[in-house]
Amino acid sequence: MAGRLGVVLAMARQNNRARSAAARLVTLLAVAALSACNTGDVFSLQPAVDVGNQTAAVPDAPQYSAPQYSSAPQYSGMQRLVPSNPYMTAAYPRMDEPMSPTEQMPASEVDCRNELKRLGVAYTDVQPIHEGQCGIDFPVRVSAIGSVQMKPAATLTCNMAATFATWTRNELVPAARWRYFSGVRTIHQGSSYSCRNIAGEGVLSEHGKGNALDVMSIELNNGDDIDVRKPGLFAFRTRGFLNNVRADGCQYFTTVLGPGYNYDHRNHFHFDIKNRRNGYRACR
Repeated sequence: MAGRLGVVLAMARQNNRARSAAARLVTLLAVAALSACNTGDVFSLQPAVDVGNQTAAVPDAPQYSAPQYSSAPQYSGMQRLVPSNPYMTAAYPRMDEPMSPTEQMPASEVDCRNELKRLGVAYTDVQPIHEGQCGIDFPVRVSAIGSVQMKPAATLTCNMAATFATWTRNELVPAARWRYFSGVRTIHQGSSYSCRNIAGEGVLSEHGKGNALDVMSIELNNGDDIDVRKPGLFAFRTRGFLNNVRADGCQYFTTVLGPGYNYDHRNHFHFDIKNRRNGYRACR
């Protein structure tokens, strides 16, 4: 029994050595096969396609190269399609940039507005007014002259606004200080621009041109409110003040009308800059 077991063990050892030798042989053959190949052979292989009864290899894809453009293309006739400013539209004529209202005004209007600023006038430019035969091409709305308020704001030509502001600063305010020892707080006006004819006549009023202003009362800093209507018999200070206002106004305006002239002017001063022949002025 022991002898048979020994024979079996000996045969098993021989089989194991044979299997190991066979495995080493297979490994050597595989290494040899790989070394015989190269990457060029592998990547040079191309798939084949069936074309009818023949077989053809798919050709290599052509190499693509990006087109070359000139860095500075030349244009003739039409403008470039890329606008150089927001007011140029592709393939359309060039459009000028819109001008500001100041640039559209005549030089005389621009100079006048500079004068308003020098006089300390608070104003705003408003849209042109055209109502039949009435209107103002370049109107301004005046809300104050320095510290003197204008209530309500007056719509006038710039020339009338500058003339009234000059009179206010040079004559009205000093007269109030001299007579009342007080500055002027507010000028209450009853009419600036208004499209109408002169009462009882078929002639266009200067109000319809923005060249006239009606003053109803003058409020002082001390609280006094001076009504333009003809003062009482013993209102000496008020009478003297209003007489000064009227007389001094004739140096600045071509027309000054007030209480005592006629019924229509019983309660206000009318100032305007009507252009008359020979420099005639109407102060009544």
